[in-house]
Amino acid sequence: MLEVKGIHTYYGISHILFNVSLKVKKGQVVCLLGRNGAGKTTTLRSIMGLTPPARGRVRLNGEDVTGCAPYLLARKGIGYVPDDRRIFADLTVGENLEIAARPVPGPEAWTKARVYDLFPPLKVMDSRRGGLLSGGEQKLLAIARALMTNPQLLLLDEPTEGLAPIMVKIFEERIRRLKELGLTVLLAEQNLKFTLGLSDYGYIIDNGRIRCEGPVAELVDNEEVRKLCGL
Repeated sequence: MLEVKGIHTYYGISHILFNVSLKVKKGQVVCLLGRNGAGKTTTLRSIMGLTPPARGRVRLNGEDVTGCAPYLLARKGIGYVPDDRRIFADLTVGENLEIAARPVPGPEAWTKARVYDLFPPLKVMDSRRGGLLSGGEQKLLAIARALMTNPQLLLLDEPTEGLAPIMVKIFEERIRRLKELGLTVLLAEQNLKFTLGLSDYGYIIDNGRIRCEGPVAELVDNEEVRKLCGL
């Protein structure tokens, strides 16, 4: 579904990503692991067109989408949940979901009712303003809002950062449910236990370079992986 081939990305004159390549197959949860500042967020931003790569290609379902505007990529089926959530603080939970809605035909389409089935706490808070939610609740809302665009591929950037253990458990259960429903996910994280428990395949990034990759079963007990992830 997604192929990133040899991308180099810069912030101004600073070279951040060096020849980064990865693949995500349909129905997989693929993780991008690394410590803070390793290049995880920049990789997702490069895919989403927010920080287009200077070199290399990004392909979605075989189509070259390198540097496409984010709104066009959303229409093509990529949902993006940034690490800072970016919810609309002055809108209610329900309004945050409604403003992102991209209806598609079929019984499996994501609607507000279906999102509330997946995230029951949000249904209770339907009329509460986004700015009044806790950090964990805002992250739930950010994922729910991304689902309202009916994505084929969901990009999740550090969903567990700063969360209490009970919220991490809730996120693990919900992402596992999305996997069971067949949604394809690229998950950027530094929480090794949380991420490897959900993922099928993993990439380890450090200083803007992919250092190793492999099926999760091969990464779990890899000492190099733990070192690169700062554990």
